[in-house]
Amino acid sequence: MSRKTKDLPILEKVTITDVAAEGKAIAKVNDWVVFVPYVVPGDVVDLKIKKRKHHYAEAEAVHFHEYSPVRATPFCEHYGVCGGCKWQCLPYEEQIKYKQKQVVDNLTRIGKIDMPEVSPILGSEKTTFYRNKLEFTFSNKRWLTYEEVKQGVVYDQMNAVGFHIPGAFDKVLAIEKCWLQDDISNRIRNAIRDYAYKHNYSFFNLRTQEGMLRNMMVRTSTTGELMVILACKIVEEQEMDLFMKLLAFVAEQFPEITSLMYVVNNKCNDTITDLDICVYKGNDHIFEEMEGLKFKIGPKSFYQTNSDQAYNLYKIARNFAGLTGNELVYDLYTGTGTIANFVSKQAKQVIGIEYVPEAIEDAKINAEINGIKNTLFFAGDMKDMLTQDFINQYGRPDVIITDPPRAGMHQDVVDVILFAEPQRIVYVSCNPATQARDLSLLDAKYKLTAVQPVDMFPHTHHVENVVLLEKR
Repeated sequence: MSRKTKDLPILEKVTITDVAAEGKAIAKVNDWVVFVPYVVPGDVVDLKIKKRKHHYAEAEAVHFHEYSPVRATPFCEHYGVCGGCKWQCLPYEEQIKYKQKQVVDNLTRIGKIDMPEVSPILGSEKTTFYRNKLEFTFSNKRWLTYEEVKQGVVYDQMNAVGFHIPGAFDKVLAIEKCWLQDDISNRIRNAIRDYAYKHNYSFFNLRTQEGMLRNMMVRTSTTGELMVILACKIVEEQEMDLFMKLLAFVAEQFPEITSLMYVVNNKCNDTITDLDICVYKGNDHIFEEMEGLKFKIGPKSFYQTNSDQAYNLYKIARNFAGLTGNELVYDLYTGTGTIANFVSKQAKQVIGIEYVPEAIEDAKINAEINGIKNTLFFAGDMKDMLTQDFINQYGRPDVIITDPPRAGMHQDVVDVILFAEPQRIVYVSCNPATQARDLSLLDAKYKLTAVQPVDMFPHTHHVENVVLLEKR
């Protein structure tokens, strides 16, 4: 079954049997579990072992003997190199089947709690062009694919704009067409790239920290508004003149951009949250809309990246909350207050708590824009803000809605929720594994009564899950 190479073995004619977390598939060989990307259950392949531990190994498929009957043909030319959308080789109905299974497995194996029947996953109507935000990187170190290297092509242009290659922090894959965001995003990126090539602009080198063009963010919205932010490093005055000429070109070529902004980033890292962002043309924000509510989105604002599915997700959360108009609701990890403002009409009062101060300012502005008077927002670390004193001051919540980051909730937060004893807890999660852990901690006082998975990110392994807990 295996023949030795100089380093690690090649396993021959192995059948892929299942899909694991993190988007890889599984094969079982003797006592090993082997994790393999870019294959699907039913494929029969030769596997080259890349890494081996006691009971598992990581491998890549080097030869296909048989293709699975459930395999789909990937539609993106960058598939398998870019590192995103790894599940394109799996038909969408199969993807959501495995996402559903992932939720059930996590809740049963990690949570180990009594469970109601899990509702069928709510798939995304759009499976391409569904994101409202993408970020691209400019680099003078273009990643050459295996095919390009094999052909021995010599490129006189090694500048690229696209996505970072997994495992190569300073290399960027030149993206021609990405299927994640409205095609306007591709047209803008490629036009900027071509202009920069033609006028000999320098692209950033992460290692030496030299070069002018650094990053680009494109945000679209269901209202038709469009935001573009370009980040650059400026050392000399003439570079600023060049950069302004590029912005003028973008403004002229793409009149549909309603918010064209730029940021000078001379730091070593790419984050722009601590920098001033300047308006070149248009507004300093765009709007997203949901059920007649308007949400103002600035360059630093967080908003769910799949607008259509975000609306479905929030409707489920509101439905689970079972509001009658008399409840005090706490919305934990409120972000820019989207859920808090969304459910406010059905509640007596909503209190939102969030770690990022700028997000809380956005939340207050969003409440004001929509004439919402029954929300209160607080900024601070959740475990420091949500205390027994806070609850004694602002009241015991009837309902808690919580939407924590991937790491789940801090033990102190769980303890305060147990102290607060709301009638219902609606837990929205982007990581069913940490959600399951937290549910087991709440199990002493709360019974799990409803589970609804939601797919926000087609062609990836990520899955959102909403659960309802009711006081025992």
